[in-house]
Amino acid sequence: MSNSRYLLLVDDDADLLRLLSLRLTANGYRVITASSAEAAQAQIAIDLPALVISDIRLPGKDGLALFAEIRAQYPALPVILLTAHGTIPDAVDATSRGAFAYLTKPYDAKILLAKIAQALSLTAVDADVGDEAWRQELISRSPRMAEVLSEARLVAVSDASILIRGDSGTGKELLARAIHRASRRAKAPFVAVNCAAIPEQLLESELFGHVKGAFTGAVEHRKGLFQAANGGTLFLDEIGDMPLPLQVKLLRVLQERTVRQVGANDVVAVDVRILSATHCDLDEAMATGSFREDLYYRLNVVTLALPPLAERREDIALLANHFLQAIAERYRKKLNGFAGDALEALTKAHWPGNVRQLYNVVEQVCALSTAPLISLALVQRALRVPALEVLRYAEAKQRFERDYLIQLLKLTDGNVTDAARLADRNRTEFYRLLQKNGLDPQLFRGDEDGVAAERQE
Repeated sequence: MSNSRYLLLVDDDADLLRLLSLRLTANGYRVITASSAEAAQAQIAIDLPALVISDIRLPGKDGLALFAEIRAQYPALPVILLTAHGTIPDAVDATSRGAFAYLTKPYDAKILLAKIAQALSLTAVDADVGDEAWRQELISRSPRMAEVLSEARLVAVSDASILIRGDSGTGKELLARAIHRASRRAKAPFVAVNCAAIPEQLLESELFGHVKGAFTGAVEHRKGLFQAANGGTLFLDEIGDMPLPLQVKLLRVLQERTVRQVGANDVVAVDVRILSATHCDLDEAMATGSFREDLYYRLNVVTLALPPLAERREDIALLANHFLQAIAERYRKKLNGFAGDALEALTKAHWPGNVRQLYNVVEQVCALSTAPLISLALVQRALRVPALEVLRYAEAKQRFERDYLIQLLKLTDGNVTDAARLADRNRTEFYRLLQKNGLDPQLFRGDEDGVAAERQE
């Protein structure tokens, strides 16, 4: 069952539960309720929700203890706490330890709905992620990735050659490893080679091996990667950068299923499945003559295309939290997660380096963090985002207007007549501006005499 619209509400006030359930159901959510922390834990064990909304004051185990146990068992599951005035410090502390947000009672329904939508868009948990061992390294709940993984699982059981396309850093080798794990060759070797990282004069020996004395420095017989991968899978990364003379020899190996070591007279039979990958446009390479068309069709029996990270933004929070847990464990640091605005900044970033860049950013913030919760400032530093906030014109104008009105009210101790006079506006128009910006002049009055004077005007 998909849990993307399933919310768990926890409160011992039956009337509040009923009212909130009706409101959330009307907004398209599926709602389950619990009247205690113990009942909530049982429900979570049965069916993991997308979000938990819990009161802090509960009979028996309180909401903070419930949050702590959720955090320990399901670190990516967002929790929104509802708090009365007296428990605000506890809620603030829980937020610093990874609670998504807290709202004070009586809460504003619009704000609650906005927080729910934000939490689900940033940190929703997919119960299917990680259930299948073959794709355990590919963390995703994106529909685009689900489609790619479904096709990969389908073709993995065959011996068809697969060409994986995708930008640098999208996880082409991870997908190749997943395909190998899902294939009948899973118990045999998986061998990977980056064709662009090995000099042309050495790549032939690396792939096919050599005999002693075949060239200067060949002091002993050496098997190549084809023989090392015999019975299993050979992954040829950046196949588009393979030199043309070597493409001819690779084609012969694929056709005859034998390899001839450099300097040898005899051939050796090999049983290898070929997976290859490239970020190049091979159609353009064939058109310019830098890639052989016959080899292309041998390698490209099936094509799988990995989307860039910017086209699977629903995976960013999931990946960031996954990386943070792994890196924090390696660094022996106790990190609870990302602050809400920090996670939002990650999801809105451009990510030209894709998942590899995201991992590097998370590693940097992990190394520099001195608090349990990763802050927006650390994320911005890692992303090299300017500290100066750049606003749209309308936002900047509205912010200036509100700040200007606040300064006038402070200057006049909340006297609307004096403030309007300084702004060169009549009282009626000035009141409209205050109302538009949600400002109450009484909050700026220092004493009762000021209030009385205002009433006499």
